[in-house]
Amino acid sequence: MSSTETTTPARPDANESGLRRGAMGGAELVAQAIANIAPSAVIAFTAAAIFVTAGKGTWLSFALATVVILAVGYCISQFAKRRASAGSLYNYAAAGLGPFGAFLTGLTLVIGCFGIAAGSLSGAVIHFGAFLNQIGVGISGVAGQVLIAVVLGGLAALFTVWGVRVSARVSLVLEIVSVTIITILLVIALANAGPAAFDPSQFTLEGVEPQGVAIGMVLAILGFVGFSSADALGREARNPFKAIPRAIMWSALGVGVLYVFAAYTQVVVLGDKLGESISPLDDIATIVGLPSWFNPVLNLGIAASFFAVVVAPLNVIGRIVYVMGKEGVAPKYLGTTHAKLLTPHRALLVFAPLVILVPVVLYLFGVDANDVLVWVDTFGTFGYMVAYAAVAIAAPIFLRRMGIKNWLVWPCVVVAVGGMAYVFWVNVVPVPAFPLNIIPLLFLVAVIAGVGRYAWVKKNRPDVIDAIGSTETDVLEGIG
Repeated sequence: MSSTETTTPARPDANESGLRRGAMGGAELVAQAIANIAPSAVIAFTAAAIFVTAGKGTWLSFALATVVILAVGYCISQFAKRRASAGSLYNYAAAGLGPFGAFLTGLTLVIGCFGIAAGSLSGAVIHFGAFLNQIGVGISGVAGQVLIAVVLGGLAALFTVWGVRVSARVSLVLEIVSVTIITILLVIALANAGPAAFDPSQFTLEGVEPQGVAIGMVLAILGFVGFSSADALGREARNPFKAIPRAIMWSALGVGVLYVFAAYTQVVVLGDKLGESISPLDDIATIVGLPSWFNPVLNLGIAASFFAVVVAPLNVIGRIVYVMGKEGVAPKYLGTTHAKLLTPHRALLVFAPLVILVPVVLYLFGVDANDVLVWVDTFGTFGYMVAYAAVAIAAPIFLRRMGIKNWLVWPCVVVAVGGMAYVFWVNVVPVPAFPLNIIPLLFLVAVIAGVGRYAWVKKNRPDVIDAIGSTETDVLEGIG
């Protein structure tokens, strides 16, 4: 295997400054990845939902989901070790699946990021509204929800346009605060449990059905979506070929360990009541006797986590659409960066208002904010699953073309694609109740509309098709 480095960047326009290179360190890359996962928000709700089917095997559902996500991450890291681009999985898929595979991957990833950002904005509205009311600032009703959504969505747009380093540091601070608050609560809860903190029934899986654990894996896997988002910062990272793969794998592993610990602790403290709890963390805070001021702090921490996961996907959307715009797949107007800030401001200023508009419109139609969170996040999750499966399939093809032998990649492909396929299947069979039954159809409509754009470009600008996924990409050949 050779260690030759080949660089194949596209020529920038004369008035195009490009993205700010070398702006992101390892910690900021991890912050981008973790912020897109929003672990605090997942801990706050997902364990309770998984407990309904998995019971005392809830921690196992998270552990097995972590294995699936690490398999996906390993496939993605095969590209990240050798290619650095703002195009994320879009550029990676191009190296294995060709132009259409790259376009489909980029399209579904943008859909995924958009859905997760819009849904998480509703999560931020819920918990920031609860925080304000708990401290005596009375904001309620649809008008209050719309106001909070516009303010928080506007701040998210501001941070992403201002600079990736700023937005990543904001996300890092918010997630550190949020995870710290929740971890302190869980540690206090375990200490308060005394000898009962060791629950052997969770390790012997007492009364646990394997099918229940498997069904629980669906929600657990959904709790990791966006974990690979650091790969969109390939042109802005320092030492990207090492820093980005590490950020992807370590963020997935670290969050997986946190999920397992949180699930175990919630089962210890709440027992069978976990499956019935609307707000498990609030219930735990009450059980351990924490002072009344802790509940607003907890809600603020969860709101911060949701806000961080609005910012992080917007960063990814901006960079993928920026690359697509430079290549002519998306309107070229979107393929430029701000002259001074060096961020893809046009792409961000197109998508950020739409992210705000989705929850606002649903609120105005009388949809509950919690339903907005679930429905829109589900829509976005379908996009992530398709993109993850596609790039996993592309990984062995890419390695074979480079003449690299890797015995581990094929088992990871099987686990990754199998996991994504299983999650998709369980979400559509049996057909869920309205409106969850139409969300897969809406996702399909969005994909078909995007493919229509591809067909138009292929017919009218075939030269663009040949360049898909090649913009601003460095390639390191022969690295094992």
